[in-house]
Amino acid sequence: MPRRLWRTKPHSSSASVRSGLKRVFGPWQLIALGVGVTVGAGLFSITGVAAGQYAGPAVTLSFLLAAIACSFAGLCYAELAGLLPVAGSAYSYAYASMGEFVAWVIGWDLMLEYTVAAATVASSWSGYLNSLLKSWGLWIDPRFMAPSLAPVRMPDDTMARAWFNAPSVFIIFVVTLLMLKGTRESSRLNAVIVTIKMLVVAGVIAACLPFIHSANYHPFLPPNTGEYGHFGFSGILRAAGMIFFAYVGFDIVSTTALDTHDPQKNLPRSILTSLLICAIIYAVFSFVLVGVVDYHALANDPNPVATAIDKIHLPWLGALIKIGITLGYVSVIYGMLLGQSRVALAMGQDGLIPPQFSRLHSRTQTPVFSHLLSGSVAALLAACLPISLLGKLTSIGTLLAFVIVCAGVIALRLRAPHLPRRFRVPGGTFLIPVLGILCCGTVMVCMDRLTWLRLFCWFLIGAVVYFTYSLRHSKLARKPPSPPESR
Repeated sequence: MPRRLWRTKPHSSSASVRSGLKRVFGPWQLIALGVGVTVGAGLFSITGVAAGQYAGPAVTLSFLLAAIACSFAGLCYAELAGLLPVAGSAYSYAYASMGEFVAWVIGWDLMLEYTVAAATVASSWSGYLNSLLKSWGLWIDPRFMAPSLAPVRMPDDTMARAWFNAPSVFIIFVVTLLMLKGTRESSRLNAVIVTIKMLVVAGVIAACLPFIHSANYHPFLPPNTGEYGHFGFSGILRAAGMIFFAYVGFDIVSTTALDTHDPQKNLPRSILTSLLICAIIYAVFSFVLVGVVDYHALANDPNPVATAIDKIHLPWLGALIKIGITLGYVSVIYGMLLGQSRVALAMGQDGLIPPQFSRLHSRTQTPVFSHLLSGSVAALLAACLPISLLGKLTSIGTLLAFVIVCAGVIALRLRAPHLPRRFRVPGGTFLIPVLGILCCGTVMVCMDRLTWLRLFCWFLIGAVVYFTYSLRHSKLARKPPSPPESR
């Protein structure tokens, strides 16, 4: 049994698998995918909650801290993406470096992460849509605009319980249908949407700069309230843990190896470029946002950009920006669901989950079953659960993936040092990967107990699935384990 749990997938079989997917992504499409997924709810929604509840104006430092930790993981992703140009991202990297059980853990984690992330973004999208419709004099019953049983205020000023978040369900199924049409068509539309989103971000920054009030930056680091994580330095760490969700995106690029031309060259460059662009955008954007709106007013605001635009009293600009943000969220949901389907595709090909996940439509060459299932689950989560809970689950799942990727670089450097690497993490075998593990692990430790408990319950379910199905159906079970190749 121990040997079966730690059997590794040979590098040659990992790199040469034939998926049937069309290679449609070049470097610019990959960067558009990475930036398009990363710049989304983390910027337009989580920023306000992180500032108002945890870090105050120092939320900018939280974004930078998260970016530094992500940069260590990003370098490790770049090395493994160039070495193992396969679908599945961290799942495939772990399978080749640390064994099947670790690969199962991270694959199970990634399926949760990407699906929950799509639900989180859809929930935030619903809020921006509501704000946009209100500016046009349109009205949707509040009971259809919040997660189930959440308290909502009705037009007659009475309180009621929400039924479910209907717009979030709608947008997830729109994106799912778009993906079913084919990767080439959906990637082109995604590039257009990302361009619009970048124009929106630039417009918000330019419009808000003249309205910054220096008093909103004092104190820049509010004193701790006496409770861990509520302002002070611990608040910066707690906020960093929450907004790690904001950096989910650059790792999506690594899931598209089988959709990419020359993946060994294009994946590492696109991963690092996407991360750098997003870190700069986040630092500038968050600094401007808390300069315009007092952080106390953002504590329970899921739509801080809409609040900032309303505060500067430019209705025509506000409408344009809200339209751009509403469209821009589509690219985020698209990337999350694309990443989830590619991880499921890899796991299905390896026999760890049912083969339906790896079957492609004869005409569009897309994994129809995986798209429909992940879209349905994401829609259910977005309809019923609050955005704060969804965001925390996404963050802890992302952090775990980063830790395992960093450990995978060390493992493959030691076990197969002579494998050809198109990109190598600087600083030797241990420096950057260990820093990545320590940074991501520290932020994980700072997250609340309920988030850890939910993650643990998810892994208990995964363990049952692995030992009752995956262990017996694994394709590696049909042949003796092979050591990693070296040259």
